[in-house]
Amino acid sequence: MNAVADPLVCASIPTVVSRHAEEAALLCGQRFFLVRAGHVRLHHLRRLDDRLAAHLDGLGVAGDAGRQATDEALANLGPGEVFASFALALDNRDDRRIAHVLALAEAVADAREAAALAVGWVSAQSLRGIVGDLLVSREPLRRAIGIAACDFHRVDPGGMLADAMADASVLLRAQALQAAGDCGRQDLVAGCIAALEDEDAACRFWAARSAVLLGERHRPVPALLEVARVPGGPYRTQALALLLKLAGAARAAPLLRTLAAQPGGMRDAIRAVGVVGDVQAVPWLAEQMAEPALARLAGEAFTTITGVDLAWNDLECKPSQDMRAPDADDPEAADVAMDDDEGLPWPDPGRLLHWWEANAARYPAAGERCFMGQPPSWPHCLRVLRMGCQRQRAAAAAYLCLLRPGTQLFPTGAPAWRQARWLVQMSEE
Repeated sequence: MNAVADPLVCASIPTVVSRHAEEAALLCGQRFFLVRAGHVRLHHLRRLDDRLAAHLDGLGVAGDAGRQATDEALANLGPGEVFASFALALDNRDDRRIAHVLALAEAVADAREAAALAVGWVSAQSLRGIVGDLLVSREPLRRAIGIAACDFHRVDPGGMLADAMADASVLLRAQALQAAGDCGRQDLVAGCIAALEDEDAACRFWAARSAVLLGERHRPVPALLEVARVPGGPYRTQALALLLKLAGAARAAPLLRTLAAQPGGMRDAIRAVGVVGDVQAVPWLAEQMAEPALARLAGEAFTTITGVDLAWNDLECKPSQDMRAPDADDPEAADVAMDDDEGLPWPDPGRLLHWWEANAARYPAAGERCFMGQPPSWPHCLRVLRMGCQRQRAAAAAYLCLLRPGTQLFPTGAPAWRQARWLVQMSEE
């Protein structure tokens, strides 16, 4: 006797598949924020990545229905939809859909980061042959995405990188200059130094940043200062952080005063104090905690210096209503944006200063750099990569390159399970 399909189950399948597509796009959008967040640790990222992988698996198992669902969602042209569609196309080795998404990325700038994340997300096995084709493509965007794939998988793109650094395409030059530092290619230092005179500001920044990671300590500094002096510039925070990792407390002091004196520059000054890592700044940070708009950021800077978890050590407080951003809970507000301090604890300045008075003696002397409780060292930075939050982990990855120029930059935005595997390997070396 033939079984009769349950019409309710059959009717629900398209709904389930559409839900997989919607959730995958939503989680990808959240991931773009979380990989740069101040409160997210690797195990938090792993939970999100496992959920995202489950929805992508659901789309893959659904076959044609899954592909149709991602095609329909792609009409929104959101980063999450681009990511889900491209990841599924790569896993299926679907040349037509791969070409379609790449064409969208060519036309829509916001789609490029999502496409790069997708090639970094899927397994090396799924990319076999595809990345090689991207790296030798005539299209600059395809070569740039191929380089990004190598970056995410900690694979050296090889000899083509030098040519890409001098390509006519700004997009490709910038990606290649970034990859030179990420891959630890010390043979490309001269090319990075030459690119400090590039006509494009993004290329000049990536050239300077890579040259520093590869061991050059002097010639890139003016280019980084140029970027750091542009209020609201897209690379200002990164340039400041790198400059201040190179400078001791005494050399950094004039820059810190300049930042604090600029209109709206106090947030940059607080971040900078956290990077400099001078323990004598702790009382000043406590003073900034009295200002609601600065409190959580100052608490993060305190943690970056001392390594102290505010919540674990009962140094946080419950925010009052007037401490919250005025539009934080208003979905109808016109300018609602992702809060850069979202998830960070609210510090209690009184308890924090009391704790500091009792514990300051066990920290390095004033004027010495303190990162997460200790001077930066290879074993300590590896511990931060394992246990720290995302912004702390990104700083630890940079310190590893500064400590040993030629080291590959650890990609803290890669899939969490892959990061965990690499960390085990690095601990065994």
